Amino acid sequence: MLKRLAPLVPIALSLFLAACANHAPQQELVSQPSVFSSTELAEFDEQAKEAALGDFTEDKAYKLPQLADSILSHGLSLVGTRYRFGGGSVSSGFDCSGFIGYLFKEEAGMKLPRSTRDMINIDAPLVDRDDLKPGDLLFFATNGRGRVSHAGIYMGDDQFIHSSSSRSGGVRVDSLDDRYWKRTFIEAKRALALAPSDSIVRHP
Repeated sequence: MLKRLAPLVPIALSLFLAACANHAPQQELVSQPSVFSSTELAEFDEQAKEAALGDFTEDKAYKLPQLADSILSHGLSLVGTRYRFGGGSVSSGFDCSGFIGYLFKEEAGMKLPRSTRDMINIDAPLVDRDDLKPGDLLFFATNGRGRVSHAGIYMGDDQFIHSSSSRSGGVRVDSLDDRYWKRTFIEAKRALALAPSDSIVRHP
């Protein structure tokens, strides 16, 4: 899991060093605007830069790797959980949006929209395919109509976890490089940018 989160380490480290150099107390850090460099800002889609700067305080940027790791660790523990349309719990099984909503609520204290159609419209930064980070939400058009019909959570190394279908075994890990998923991919969003500032990691 740490390997998957490796791309986030330089960002977290740079923020930590900046905080040490200024000797600023944590309370002041939370209230200060983001200090991402131009290189780091390039990781976000151009259309989402303004929103990202507004939502990503230093505190959130530092928590992001922990939250993503917690969400994905919990998700991996549920691999094999059955698929159920409309399901949103371990006991009932999950559909794709129910699985995502369950993990984000349990691990980040976030209440995401219940359907993929509403989830894709959350006010979170868009992320380019080449700039994906663990914890980003992935959206697909799997019904052949060009509209969102499926979603998953990016893990790193071109892998993502999702509740696929009854036929494919429910919760599982697949590759974005697979021809089917590459062809049906629509877009990605960094939902963790909207995580509450007091989010905690429940399962270290």
